[in-house]
Amino acid sequence: MRLGKTAVVLGGSAAGLCAAGALAPHFDQVLVLERDELPEEAEHRRGVPQSKHPHFLLNSGRRAIGALFPGFEDELIAAGGLHLMPSMEAAYLDGEGWSARKRGTMTMIYGSRILIERVLRDKVRGLANVVIREDVAVNGLTVRGGGTRDGAVTGVDFSASTGDEHVDADFVVDAMGRGSPVGGWLVNAGWPEPEVRTLDAKVTYTSRWYDLPSPAERPPSWWWQHLVIMPTPDKGEHPAEHEFLVNFFPIEGNRVIACMGSWGLKMPHTTDAFLESARRVRTPLFAAAMDRCAPTSEVHLTRSTGNKWRRYDRWANPPKGLVFIGDSICAFNPFYAQGISSASGSALLLREHLSRAERLDTRFSSRFLLAQRKLLGVPWQLAMARDQGYECAAGTEKLPEWRRRVVAAASGPAFSLIVGAAREDPVIDEHFAKVFNLDESLGDMLRNPRVLAGLARYRIRAALGKHRIPFGFDPQAEPPATDYSPDDTESAATPAPAR
Repeated sequence: MRLGKTAVVLGGSAAGLCAAGALAPHFDQVLVLERDELPEEAEHRRGVPQSKHPHFLLNSGRRAIGALFPGFEDELIAAGGLHLMPSMEAAYLDGEGWSARKRGTMTMIYGSRILIERVLRDKVRGLANVVIREDVAVNGLTVRGGGTRDGAVTGVDFSASTGDEHVDADFVVDAMGRGSPVGGWLVNAGWPEPEVRTLDAKVTYTSRWYDLPSPAERPPSWWWQHLVIMPTPDKGEHPAEHEFLVNFFPIEGNRVIACMGSWGLKMPHTTDAFLESARRVRTPLFAAAMDRCAPTSEVHLTRSTGNKWRRYDRWANPPKGLVFIGDSICAFNPFYAQGISSASGSALLLREHLSRAERLDTRFSSRFLLAQRKLLGVPWQLAMARDQGYECAAGTEKLPEWRRRVVAAASGPAFSLIVGAAREDPVIDEHFAKVFNLDESLGDMLRNPRVLAGLARYRIRAALGKHRIPFGFDPQAEPPATDYSPDDTESAATPAPAR
């Protein structure tokens, strides 16, 4: 059903492209306004500095984008994306040592942010009623009745190389990211200052791109494609680098992104410092792997990583004809890989609401914001569950010190318990994969009687020294290549290796 003549999307990054896909069936024309010149190929651009770091496309995001753009996943893989099972093809260092390699319930598609966006752009450019205007600056919105029950956004003002322009709009999507000025424009027009929830855990991460050696040139011990090194649980003296979260992340074109990040620690920003820090992380494998590769970039460092949720859903009279997608409404600590998946999920939610709408009135805006609040609450809860435990964290969601200490003391052991139980219990593994991929909330998982019973069972077996899957392999050695996938019997219990 057509709901209007013109819809305008502010921003042509992943969130804006997904929004365009959601709008296309319901408007005569969809106009995407983007300040950058968009490359034809998978290349970096000024407006997406995060493209130089690893990006996970979570399964919820895969499905949402696939629903908006049928064939997206196949085209991403055809363009070089890697369809992998992390439990079999990632070497994972957690707790005191390497985890065992085994079959799991989760697969993922690995690829760079620039490849994901290139495939998305190709899909959007294939929509006959979508026009992308590049190299333009959005200057403001035209509104009527600002802040009142009948308040609405009616158009967009922008500048192009040919001068200032205006477009009347029946619907506008703000996809301008963390720094979006739209909220300020609305306040100036009469809407109240929105409540903003924040938590900045001072996450900083630094990355460098490498070409991998050819498969024939790799050592026999490289059964893995992805290398993950979690922060140490050791509370004693150790190098700061042992606190780093480290990825050796595979992408298209036989390349990897070597990335180190931390909460509240100083991170290397020069090539020499990057290489020195790599040699101090808690396994020599990371630096050794980099030594076998050819660097193709400088070191890229990012600090803009705080969680920020603009609570437009709490406005009594949200503007008609305007919604927010992606970081413009809710931005997350990028460590948790929730950005693209949350944005695409919001875009799919928008399409569903548009398909049921008869008119784009205040009731439509309120209903969508309430539904989006529920969707965003799942990744927000996950981000808070860890970031609230850090002493360096600041913002409206910072906990009182006694509660922060409780969270800090409990979150690590709780996470290790869940990860350990997921190794051995396929039901917990399935639910944990759903939580990781934003298909289930952490609260729902921990209220599931079967999950609770499995966690208790694992805890008892661990206390008795019985494990179906070994763990804790020496981090100074190569991760074991053995497939430890359990059989279907309970008789597979084996003691953990000496640690």
